[in-house]
Amino acid sequence: MVVVEVVTMTENEKTTQGAAPRATRRAAEMTAELTAELTAELTAESTAREITGAAAAETPDELRDGYDVVVVGGGAAGLSAGLMLSRARRSVVVLDAGAPRNAPAAGVHGLLGLDGISPRELLARGRAEVRRYGGQVVPGEVATATRPTHEEPDGPSSPDGPSHADGPSSPDGRSHADGPSHPDRPTDPDTPNSRDTPNGRETPNSRDTPNSRNNPAPSPFTLVLTDGRTVTARRLLVATGLVDELPSLPGLRERWGRDVVHCPYCHGWEVRDRAVGVLAVGPMAVHQALMFRQWSADVTLFTQGTPQPDEEQAEQLAARGIRVVDGEVAGLEVTGDRLTGLRLKDGRVLAREVLAVAAPMSARVGFLAGLGLRAVEHPGGAGSYLPADALGRTEVPGVWVAGNAADLSAQVGASAAAGAAAAAQVNADLIAEETRRAVAAHRAPFSAASEARVSALVTGDRRHGL
Repeated sequence: MVVVEVVTMTENEKTTQGAAPRATRRAAEMTAELTAELTAELTAESTAREITGAAAAETPDELRDGYDVVVVGGGAAGLSAGLMLSRARRSVVVLDAGAPRNAPAAGVHGLLGLDGISPRELLARGRAEVRRYGGQVVPGEVATATRPTHEEPDGPSSPDGPSHADGPSSPDGRSHADGPSHPDRPTDPDTPNSRDTPNGRETPNSRDTPNSRNNPAPSPFTLVLTDGRTVTARRLLVATGLVDELPSLPGLRERWGRDVVHCPYCHGWEVRDRAVGVLAVGPMAVHQALMFRQWSADVTLFTQGTPQPDEEQAEQLAARGIRVVDGEVAGLEVTGDRLTGLRLKDGRVLAREVLAVAAPMSARVGFLAGLGLRAVEHPGGAGSYLPADALGRTEVPGVWVAGNAADLSAQVGASAAAGAAAAAQVNADLIAEETRRAVAAHRAPFSAASEARVSALVTGDRRHGL
């Protein structure tokens, strides 16, 4: 009897011992899950408080003078550039006119990790991040941008154009500091036209001149704001974005960004399977109608007095089941703060829940006229933009552009990426300039500063007039 009892206890102990580790593991898993959830909630609350505080109680930075870089535009591209430059330990200010193009939208979509974030929240977070690294964000709209021309840039000018002294590095990493390359002016140190000098290898574009000795840095840019304030900077990065030139249709502007939209990638999912009308206001109308057909099977193109689709376009529209309505839309029908239809001039009302408008877009770059930079028309008729190369370099040395001002189709993510890329190029260009100056000072046997110091020591203090 005792033996049986002992055996029974031993089996129970074994069962208990097997269950204990499982219970312990489960308890640990539950604790970990609860901890993770609590941490996520606290992080979200902390982030929300930080963003809300930044948006509701931001204290604008005080504009000073003499920055490394002025970024004009406080949207995704401009703030991304400001973040990159401030992290590179550059003195940078982002001038924000406070008129974001996507302000009417409820959320920013297609932005990895932040899909659906409100435009206001995104920008508030961006401003806080720029300031975290010492950058400044100052409210203000730029009226003019100029650069004094009385001083020549670093290095001799080429005979057929100005020097690119303050231009960025080329894609192969070489600086344009000594001016553009020309077939008849070799710049390779091993070319026949190069020669050895006491200061090293010299080429036709690297010879020392009085100007390069006395003025190793180009003149700064001067920006005048609409309220009269001025600011100067060594480099200028333009990220002012676009303005949508909406048609003057009663009620349209009030519903812009809600049920009057322009971009299927920005709004397509939110208006999926709804009755979509496409208002023809330019050559992109047929393309836009075909695009929105991906999100809805009920799409109607309103020609709005524009030329009828050609034979090929008409066949494409018919094949996709897109109806074409001739005539001019006179207004929008709204019921209970929702778009319900479009009213034509002949009195007909066609039921529509969404209106897509591919309105022309214009780059906000009028303030650059003093630098000789102007927007050009997009070949596809989508609007105007500021031309630049793949790195954001404009034709004016020292000026870069990023975001929608240079790329009409860029969404928020692409604009932010372009701002970061352009900022990296600006920083590299400043490093190149500073290195040239350091090398010039290192080579100089008797610098201007040394000369002034010796002169003061030799002549003494003559302020007494003796």
